[in-house]
Amino acid sequence: MPRPDSPFRVAFVCTGNICRSPMAEVVFRDFAQRAGLGEYVASTSLGTGDWHVGERADVRTLDALRRRGYDGERHRARQFSLDDFDRNDLIVALDRSHERILSSWARTGDDADKLALLMSFDPTPGVLDVPDPYYAGQEMFDDVLGMIESASRALFRQLEPAIRPLS
Repeated sequence: MPRPDSPFRVAFVCTGNICRSPMAEVVFRDFAQRAGLGEYVASTSLGTGDWHVGERADVRTLDALRRRGYDGERHRARQFSLDDFDRNDLIVALDRSHERILSSWARTGDDADKLALLMSFDPTPGVLDVPDPYYAGQEMFDDVLGMIESASRALFRQLEPAIRPLS
């Protein structure tokens, strides 16, 4: 049974940790809060690269989140480290390239077993990658956020019974 001092930890991973993965982190945390399970779930996000470490999320990410009622202002980009396999119960890649990189970094079978692809939870058939909106306009950020919301909702619904404490 989950305990407040030991929440279920989910890390979302994209390339630079300023667009897709911060969106997923914020959205997933919001789903947990709205379900009354915020104390039982911790979400974070990371990047496979170090280009943006310490930076805020892309302004277009923050704008897209804000328009849908989310707050991403506290985000600061971090790079994935091998210790993140130990710190998290589930590590969710935003596209197959991230999944391949994370798989290559897995030190053990237990590390590899923690990996999942976000879109594998989405009911939309055939879509496996959340596209990178970095080189696109604001509309693409909004579209990407919609994809992330849908897949994160499905992921949360799958995890919720295991996270919800027994009454």
